Amino acid sequence: MFPLPVHEENKKTVLWLIAIATIVRLFFASQVELGNDEVYYWTYALYPDWSHFDHPPMVGILGQLFSLNLFLTNDFFLRLGSIVISAISTWYIFRIGKKIKDAQAGLYAAFLFTGSIYCSIISGFSFSPDAPLVFFWLLALDAMIDFLPKEIITAKERKKIIWFGIVAGLAMLSKYQGAFLWIGVFVFVILFNRKWLKEFSFYLAGLISFVLLSPILIWNLQNDFISFTFHGNRVAPALEIRPDYFFTEIFGQVAYNNPVNYVLIVIALIALFKKKDFIKKEYSRILLTMAIPLWAVFTSFSIFRSTLPHWTSPAFIALILIGAVYWSGESANRERVFFWIKFSAYFLFGLMVVAFYIINYSPFQLGKNSDVANFGEYDFTQDLYGWNQIGTAFKTIAEREEKKGTMPIGSDVVSNKWFPGAHLDFYAVHRLHRNLFLVGDLNDIHKYAWINRERGGLKKGDDYYHIAVSNLPHDPNGLLKNYFEKIEPIDTVEIKREGKIMRYAFFYRLKNYKGTFVNPLPGQ
Repeated sequence: MFPLPVHEENKKTVLWLIAIATIVRLFFASQVELGNDEVYYWTYALYPDWSHFDHPPMVGILGQLFSLNLFLTNDFFLRLGSIVISAISTWYIFRIGKKIKDAQAGLYAAFLFTGSIYCSIISGFSFSPDAPLVFFWLLALDAMIDFLPKEIITAKERKKIIWFGIVAGLAMLSKYQGAFLWIGVFVFVILFNRKWLKEFSFYLAGLISFVLLSPILIWNLQNDFISFTFHGNRVAPALEIRPDYFFTEIFGQVAYNNPVNYVLIVIALIALFKKKDFIKKEYSRILLTMAIPLWAVFTSFSIFRSTLPHWTSPAFIALILIGAVYWSGESANRERVFFWIKFSAYFLFGLMVVAFYIINYSPFQLGKNSDVANFGEYDFTQDLYGWNQIGTAFKTIAEREEKKGTMPIGSDVVSNKWFPGAHLDFYAVHRLHRNLFLVGDLNDIHKYAWINRERGGLKKGDDYYHIAVSNLPHDPNGLLKNYFEKIEPIDTVEIKREGKIMRYAFFYRLKNYKGTFVNPLPGQ
């Protein structure tokens, strides 16, 4: 057989990369229980709305689509949408790299993208708002490469910017960081190509994005703009400068985007700012205007407030492309360079294997183990393990209690926070066709304030169950005593991994609800 042309060989390699990464993700999706964010976003699919307390609605829509409106109810199908669109996203970053330079740059971009913990796990595997955000972000970036630098604007470019308006609007319906797509476009237009300011299609695209994000605005208008208030409070500058927050953010950015990726990107950026000629100026400008504003805004917040590193991570998608273009030009050391490009993905795969073992099979307790009340506290693996065991235990205990007559048949459950409340709801309560209610302030119960209303609210005089877990310790006698006449312990269940106790689940009767909880819905 004749050897494939270089660009076809690279295309074939990317398709193999996508296939292998997808198979690995599908396997892990079938074997690892959902994390606390994932089960919380399940409620977005369970109770769809124009928007939600802490995020726009797209992640819920994604869950509905790939679970056939929750007809397929297990962990695997909730994650399936993220995995499928991650495969498409990997192809798109290859395509963008090929447009910017060549198929070799696209290949390197696909490997670096796959090696990123944010791109491959947080948005590529987990059921989270970042999955559709990254997907639409790449569609938007692909369009920007085609229309933004053009000096002569034709019907082709006008169609591209209209398409950009659509996918940018969908990105904003996925997560609020999607707004930085338009910020990047405005920065580029003002600095480098003001001809777009005279184009009607530019404003039409903006109008389309605004119409698409209008559900968020409508919902917030109906709910005292609670989403914007909530997120505004998370990033509002404080009076005290906190270097520890800042360095935690920087360290998190390195970790979330893979230390190998980070080093490769930094070297490429140094070369770019030294004016090495490895990427066309119009493309470097687009990529930097897509990266710098988002990175600078959220990193600056970390000087004063505790932030989460994945807030800046979409900025690194553009930086991955700069790194890929730079390293694809290193022809003198191509084998060594490609080794490190591939090592990014291999390194992540190794981390996944280790994490899989620790989460599902490790007999070692990584948290506290001195006291039953807080056994397993600070063990991060507890977030992804043991919830099915708790669900099985609750089914057995509820059947026993209701058969004895100590609890009414079909009694619902009360908890006090969105985590572990959503876990208990997904793995224990909803599966038995019961309701879970959360009591507490809005910052503790989040969307459950609206779910409480949808489920009819707590009924005065009724009895409820309560489930507590030792890795998230609390005393129900302190938290719930104002709401119930009596709180009675029922049972304590050992949650084991490989025969070793990892934590405890505590089950209680909550007798005779007093009717004293005021559901903290905005405007009420």
